[in-house]
Amino acid sequence: MTSASIYKKDYHVDWGDVDFKKELKLSTLFSFFQDASSMASEELGFGIEHLQQDFGVAWVLMKIRVDIVRNPKVGETITIETWPLEPGKIACDRDFIVRDGDSNILIRAISSWVIMDMHERKIKRTSTVPIVYPFGENERAIEGKLGKLKVEEPLEVAYQKMIGYSDIDFNGHLNNSKYVDYMMDCFQVEEHQKYKVKSIEVHFTNEAFPGEVMALQKVMVGQEEVYIEGKNDQSEKVIFKSKLIIEEV
Repeated sequence: MTSASIYKKDYHVDWGDVDFKKELKLSTLFSFFQDASSMASEELGFGIEHLQQDFGVAWVLMKIRVDIVRNPKVGETITIETWPLEPGKIACDRDFIVRDGDSNILIRAISSWVIMDMHERKIKRTSTVPIVYPFGENERAIEGKLGKLKVEEPLEVAYQKMIGYSDIDFNGHLNNSKYVDYMMDCFQVEEHQKYKVKSIEVHFTNEAFPGEVMALQKVMVGQEEVYIEGKNDQSEKVIFKSKLIIEEV
């Protein structure tokens, strides 16, 4: 991987970015990833406004896996490194590494994105946007692919959530970082005190819009795995699937 392939940006972890443990919230981390991705695209000449105005499209996150060595704490400055992989016909992969002030790796992530026509709400081929990436050696932050998520055990409803104004982004649908907040709200505060997330993988299967009600369902598999799904309460369409690996603090 060449240095030309990597976009880097520093983020200071402020009080508004952390939870009651004074550690970076997963939803904030997802927001940081989204921001770094947008800035990397901007540097290549294909920022958000350019994509919307000239092509009528936007990048939409479809799958992501995040492996956590240590959560950043309030007051820390972290560096997010991100780079693209060679695009497929439909999806583009983008990887991330988060480092602390001493360059230690705190977090690794791999993700898959698609180009969506914002008028038709349909996925387009990656060739729709003629971006030329400075590819390196296609080194991955995490080895392996983002496969399917499925569970055999029946899921139980944790709670229901009405999607509102504060949950949506500039694309008009539920922001990916909000999904993570919804997942974390499936657990009691006492459970957050006892456990921490080692890994989280999320697959976004259908868009969610304001006014819709999402039913959050979960099931514990063994001592370490938790599966969480979000369904449209009316149509019963699966909106997202996720798997979390947890361990005791």
